[in-house]
Amino acid sequence: MKVSAIITYLGVLGLVILGVTMARTNPSQPEYEDYAVQRLTQYLKTDVCKKTQGFIENLVNFRCEKVVESVSPQMREIIAKTTQQQNYMIFSVYRTDLTLDSLIPAYKFETVGAFNNFYTYSAEQQ
Repeated sequence: MKVSAIITYLGVLGLVILGVTMARTNPSQPEYEDYAVQRLTQYLKTDVCKKTQGFIENLVNFRCEKVVESVSPQMREIIAKTTQQQNYMIFSVYRTDLTLDSLIPAYKFETVGAFNNFYTYSAEQQ
């Protein structure tokens, strides 16, 4: 058997193993929702709460981080309703169009899920 044929067979075998591994580790919609809630909670706590911390807390004795924690189940529900998943067997693309109210800015997120991980490659305010 020629060396080039052996290399070709090994390459094809490697691609098959990679494809099977990717298909088995393609994360699900509920896993994406967990990820999105975690990222949104982190963003709200580190950016939004820190910026409004002194003014609002002094004004009405408001604890932003505790409020963010308490609305986590509602955030998951909103994310579930506003997310579309495109499943390509070996990876998935999640598009979340987070529009809550006309007074609150809308955001659009695009995330790819592969190997039991998520990578948000686009996040923009609308």
